[in-house]
Amino acid sequence: MDVREKIVVVTGGADGIGAALCRRFARAGAAVVVVADRNGEGAAAVAAEIGGEAVTLDVSDGEATAAMVADIERRHGGIDLFCCNAGVGDGDPDRNSATSSPDAVWHRAWNVNVMAHVHAARAVIPGMAARGGGYILNTVSAAGLLSQIGGAVYSTTKHAAVGFAESLSITHGDQGIKVSILCPQGVDTAMLRAGGSGSPQSLDGVLTPDEVAESVISGLAAERFLILPHPEVLTYMQRKTADYDRWIGGMRRLRARVMAPAGS
Repeated sequence: MDVREKIVVVTGGADGIGAALCRRFARAGAAVVVVADRNGEGAAAVAAEIGGEAVTLDVSDGEATAAMVADIERRHGGIDLFCCNAGVGDGDPDRNSATSSPDAVWHRAWNVNVMAHVHAARAVIPGMAARGGGYILNTVSAAGLLSQIGGAVYSTTKHAAVGFAESLSITHGDQGIKVSILCPQGVDTAMLRAGGSGSPQSLDGVLTPDEVAESVISGLAAERFLILPHPEVLTYMQRKTADYDRWIGGMRRLRARVMAPAGS
């Protein structure tokens, strides 16, 4: 996809990867970039910067998502590219227990990291199919392809997001609806910084949000399902599928290393 003259929506667009995507799409000549975020003031600031539109949106609210899509379609005739970028990431409270997160954390992550993608697809697919095509880009994470040490909730919900995106592509590809998933490792965002230095997702280097947005532009142009700003992720995936048990063993060793006390 070439985003020139396209109608684009980006959720989680007030900062981080989402804001970088909005700026990059605007520079690429998108006709309209809709910046959607729970942080309405942040969305408005990004929209003002790029000459876009701002919407205050809680992506876990399916009715609100449907209403936003209907309004954009009414005013602009359709949505060409919908980017489900909003996400939440919570670490395990007890790093020695994958079950330590309370139910409320699981529910919030499920609603934002998975169901928000379902809500968006429900809202945009009918119009895209009627117009003969469209594009859905879901920001997931390398954690959805591999795993995340110390983040059972994040890893599990991101795996589910990958599975849903696969189903979208398989089911609706023949309707002209293309799907890509964005799966970076470490990116210099508030979410990564909250995890502290030395987090395992940073081991292959930390990219800027702008660098990730550039990967998205090239990935959309090639219409690749997997957009991997960190190319190492493909190698790790291949190792995982080639010998799952060996990969699990390697992840255990990595966990032991990253969780070892400083200086040990």
